[in-house]
Amino acid sequence: MSKTALITGASRGIGAAIAEKFAKEGYDLILVAHKSLDLLKDLSHKLNEKYGISCTYHIGDMGDSAFVKSIFTSIEELDVLVNNAGISHIGLLQDMTDEEWQRIMATNLDSVFFSCRAAIPLMLKKHSGHIINISSAWGLVGAGTEVAYSASKGGLNSFTKALGKELAPSSISVNAIACGVIDTEMNSFLSEDEKAALIDEIPAGRMGTPEEVAETALLLANSPTYLTGQIVALDGGWI
Repeated sequence: MSKTALITGASRGIGAAIAEKFAKEGYDLILVAHKSLDLLKDLSHKLNEKYGISCTYHIGDMGDSAFVKSIFTSIEELDVLVNNAGISHIGLLQDMTDEEWQRIMATNLDSVFFSCRAAIPLMLKKHSGHIINISSAWGLVGAGTEVAYSASKGGLNSFTKALGKELAPSSISVNAIACGVIDTEMNSFLSEDEKAALIDEIPAGRMGTPEEVAETALLLANSPTYLTGQIVALDGGWI
């Protein structure tokens, strides 16, 4: 029987790479993105034709509880939930508005609460499942001028550890991938000189790729459920 994975933030970058990796393994997919309808539609059609899997998609805000509930009304079974939706914010905390702070928390943290709350009953029915949260190295050590982002990812890491303990008796694993510098559009604001200086700090001598994050996510989805509550650093030895 085929398995089903729901992936948020799936239209590009890490989310799209995870979607392709799981489709290649035969997973039926439910893909969600906030705005990029054309990208998400094209990805869905490509994966369906290339791998022969069922692929449905939704456009909306995972930080909106009502939207998340509406998605889950049509989901009968779920084996893997990948919480990848996320945004960054760079700037001094003293200059940050209430709205900017709340938007970061809603997208990066509230969304995970809403999706996990909805997914857990489906996994409990099967007494199995894997929840994979895409976090950041900044959630481990924090970053100046990215205080809100760091706080949201730090909260996500604690959420992961706590929920892992809560769901362990039900054979549902909860783990996170703390990504270092990954070569995605989120880092496109960096100049070539800034990228070079950053890479100099990374022992691996390069940025990571979305495909490497996807491969790690698949490893976690295939891992024993005894592996739970872990924050897996994927950063080339950086932190």
